Amino acid sequence: MGIYTKVGDTIKGDKILVEARKIAKVEVINKTGRHKAQKTVLKDNAICIIDKKMKIIN
Repeated sequence: MGIYTKVGDTIKGDKILVEARKIAKVEVINKTGRHKAQKTVLKDNAICIIDKKMKIIN
């Protein structure tokens, strides 16, 4: 399993565990039509781990 540390590296999964020293306020963002999503920023020694892989990978 690789550890991605470069700017722009992306991970994608159905369930992702996150851990960081500082977590910004969660914002609600618009996606498509009535669909909404949430976004936040992790700072200082942040790490994300895929806990459940996606069923269909685009």
